[in-house]
Amino acid sequence: MPKHLFKRYLPTPDKVKKIKGLGVLGKWLHNPSIWHLHRHSVSKAFLIGLFWMAMPMPSQMIAAAFSAVVMRANLPISVALVWISNPFTMPPIFYFNYVVGSHLLGLKATEDWHFELSWQWMWHTLGDLWMPLFLGSAVVGLALGLIGYFTIDIFWRMHVIKSWKARRRKKWQKKFREQSRLEK
Repeated sequence: MPKHLFKRYLPTPDKVKKIKGLGVLGKWLHNPSIWHLHRHSVSKAFLIGLFWMAMPMPSQMIAAAFSAVVMRANLPISVALVWISNPFTMPPIFYFNYVVGSHLLGLKATEDWHFELSWQWMWHTLGDLWMPLFLGSAVVGLALGLIGYFTIDIFWRMHVIKSWKARRRKKWQKKFREQSRLEK
């Protein structure tokens, strides 16, 4: 089931390879390991995607895609998870990361902090906030990534074990029916 669930919503490798703007990445996109849907590749994709989602930087998707290729994780899932942080969710995510970083550094978090998605805001405001923001983002991203990794890994294992038990039960039921039919 997990494999079928992910396969239903992910683009096929052929569709992605045909996108003209990605022609430069051709040799990397042809690596079959970044398209496989198995427990390890999907778990690593959650680790990568959730980590880069929490990082306050432009081009999070490129960083997630590069990491997925290097770590042989599922590329579409890694990139899709980065979309959790979007212009609507970035302010609360980054404020939370800032508060966590401030707490870890022993600083008092600024109450009237507001986020703008502009170069001017980054240039003027980020100078005072960069250390707690990036430390908090790294810690939160790593924590979310590890939680995602282990959650997917455990969920996938449980599903496989459940499938094995169901197959074993069907096999024994079939064998029992055949035995009882032969005894009659």
